[in-house]
Amino acid sequence: MKTIYRVLLAIVCITGATPLYAQDIHLSQFYETPILRNPALIGIFNGDVRVQAVYRNQWNSVTIPYQTGTVSGEIKFPVGRSNDYVTTGLQLTYDRAGTSKLQSTQIFPAINYHKSLNEDKSSFLSLGFMGGLVQRQFDPTNMTFNNQYTNGRFDPASATGEEGKLALKGYSYLDAGVGLSYNSVIGEDVNYFIGAGYYHFNRAKISFYGDKNIELLPKITFNAGITIPVDERVKVIAHYNQLHQGTYSEYIGGALIGYGLMDQGLESTKAIYGGLFLRWNDAIIPTIKIDMDKYEIGMSYDTNISKLRTASQTFGGFEISLVFKGFLNSRNSTLESVNCPRF
Repeated sequence: MKTIYRVLLAIVCITGATPLYAQDIHLSQFYETPILRNPALIGIFNGDVRVQAVYRNQWNSVTIPYQTGTVSGEIKFPVGRSNDYVTTGLQLTYDRAGTSKLQSTQIFPAINYHKSLNEDKSSFLSLGFMGGLVQRQFDPTNMTFNNQYTNGRFDPASATGEEGKLALKGYSYLDAGVGLSYNSVIGEDVNYFIGAGYYHFNRAKISFYGDKNIELLPKITFNAGITIPVDERVKVIAHYNQLHQGTYSEYIGGALIGYGLMDQGLESTKAIYGGLFLRWNDAIIPTIKIDMDKYEIGMSYDTNISKLRTASQTFGGFEISLVFKGFLNSRNSTLESVNCPRF
């Protein structure tokens, strides 16, 4: 059974003779990669500087693990004497999939302008852009093809039938995206945001066969989040993300319940969180997170509920995130110039 699924996964990853289109990576802790989620979401946090790293290991029980690693950074500054501010960011992503070692490396700078909509600096409309370079490649060494099987027996010396067809083992292209978001406050303590992003609008050409007619399909994302205090030490943080790319759609959402570890009410900067997320028709994702003021660590695990659960035995992917955030010790700090949301 494992051998069958390895073959199927390899075919999905590398086939280019039919018009299959690449899908973007997905993470269960999607809220820790705002540039990939919506470039207009960078800078929506309590602080001036934030650095986030996420590592994911998936399908270890089915095939060679799919591994994804991301590192991102954000820094924001007030704009002159106005209530506006601007955030710049950078996203680095590495993804390797399956037997063919199909890998993608991405470098995405981003910028987001936050326009204040009121005098108390509690509502902002943000417009963000991202764009950069993507490099993809694969290793055909461990791949097998149907032409190499005779009467059910595999002959590695047989011709693959792909000679002369795979024109490239790697290629690069430029990619870009844009997003819009709105964040505000309900009452004094409930922070929320909504947003939408549009990626791959330049429709980059992608194919290992040298076929310049295959385009990377645009992706549309819808995003939302809210923080609701329910007690002096308890609050709920909920996130929702929805994306559509070609015929592929993904819906993921859930919530974390946090308990403050210091007797400072809602102003506590140290807390422990636990919660559950659901990727529709794919995985149930229990999640825990520890917030120690400037540092955060989160862990989640995908429990597979898709049609692949028979082969995966419900095992999906482990994910860990590390976050650093803080204020600048300078005149350019947003500590006093904006009402920073808490997510």
